[in-house]
Amino acid sequence: MFDPFIAPSGTLLGLLQRGRGDGTLHALAAPRTEALAALNHCVLSDPRHDWQVENRSLYYARLYLDLDGGLEEIERHLADPDDHLDTDDSRTGLALAVLGHLASYGRTDALALLRRYAATGANWAWALDELALRDDDAGLRSLALPVLARFAETPEGAAELAAAVRDAFEPRPWRLWADDPRAAVGARIRTATERGSFDRWQRQMAPGGPRPGWSVRAVLDWAQQAWERGKVLHVPAARCLAAVAGAEDRPDIVAAAAAGPEGARCAALHYLAEAEDPAALDLIDAAAADPSRTVAEAAVAAFERMPGRAAVERARRWAHRPDALGASAAGTLARRGGPADVPLVLGALREAVRAGRSDAHGPDPLRLGPLVDGAGRLGIACAAPVLRHVYRETTSSHLRGRAARALAATDPSFATGFAVECLWDCEETTREIAALHAETGDIRVAERLRRLAADPAEEAEVQTAVRSRIEPEATGV
Repeated sequence: MFDPFIAPSGTLLGLLQRGRGDGTLHALAAPRTEALAALNHCVLSDPRHDWQVENRSLYYARLYLDLDGGLEEIERHLADPDDHLDTDDSRTGLALAVLGHLASYGRTDALALLRRYAATGANWAWALDELALRDDDAGLRSLALPVLARFAETPEGAAELAAAVRDAFEPRPWRLWADDPRAAVGARIRTATERGSFDRWQRQMAPGGPRPGWSVRAVLDWAQQAWERGKVLHVPAARCLAAVAGAEDRPDIVAAAAAGPEGARCAALHYLAEAEDPAALDLIDAAAADPSRTVAEAAVAAFERMPGRAAVERARRWAHRPDALGASAAGTLARRGGPADVPLVLGALREAVRAGRSDAHGPDPLRLGPLVDGAGRLGIACAAPVLRHVYRETTSSHLRGRAARALAATDPSFATGFAVECLWDCEETTREIAALHAETGDIRVAERLRRLAADPAEEAEVQTAVRSRIEPEATGV
């Protein structure tokens, strides 16, 4: 996956790339041309490491509104010849999502740009999904012919059109077009819809896994065959084992978990872990040191699925390990440990931050997330300095939100400090935390709460939190 350049956290660009509330506040205080240049850089070069779990589009759209920013740079980006060479969603997805939010705020230039791109751009399906939520029926109907022109009237083109209709995230345009009286539109869409439904039915009916009457050996063989084809089916195979295995099958499953071929071994480890078998923890211990990365990772994943107290007890022994199983053990204590585990969780959190990358990308959110949550759950007040460091430096807005939640439980200064800037954060869960904790004596807080309460684009959970802090008549709603 493309690894974006992230500027230092103390710069305007770095703050905006991270989606921090301070990014908006600094941009509004900076020279407008400088702020717009940084904003356009973020929108045209998506700074997120994982766009599926990190939000930025509403955050950037709101800043375009506050700065009264034009869309010329976005238009040039969408019209660039590279659009038809680099068709990955990451090149244009963020820009299109920002345009969608701007259109919902009444920016007709954003709506028009989305329409043009849906008609001519490579990532037309994303643009069409944005329009499906914001455009009127007439605007959507005007796109029927340009979109259908993308699909040749051949068997291959018909199959591609059926797949597009079937997999559309927002079905509204296709339903409108199916009712179009023009044969070149309505008939093609109805045919594609019927074919897509048939294809979906065929996939659901097609045999793809174990059937009633399968033996434990058959399930293990199926898991191994899937692994050899490059598919990871450890967890489904473990569920199948749970359905077919009896007490008499335990020796075979334990043997597979100890020394079976990789796919079967991983499935057996998951089954024994979920069943809390007495041999599971020792088998996981051995598998975690296996030269096969597949087996070692499956061992860690199996341990994380173990529900009982035995896993917590073993985690206390493993938390000092320097490998992935040690990190998983520390995470288990963070999620399920008690007050006696505070030193282990705190030590793991500090070590994870020290071992994190020192460059602009900051600490690893996958390793830190459970430990950050645990510091908040266990109320580890002396972890606040480390949590503040994670909050400032991480480029993961998802992890920053977790750090904010932990700080709310551990840092007495949170209400007058980070909670204030969190009201402008890109993540709705972080804004919700801020709305519940920010000190309302700050004039910026009171004004921001009123604005969030009246903003139709704001998430319902955030507005509920806001209304719990201010008088109903002050919201104007």
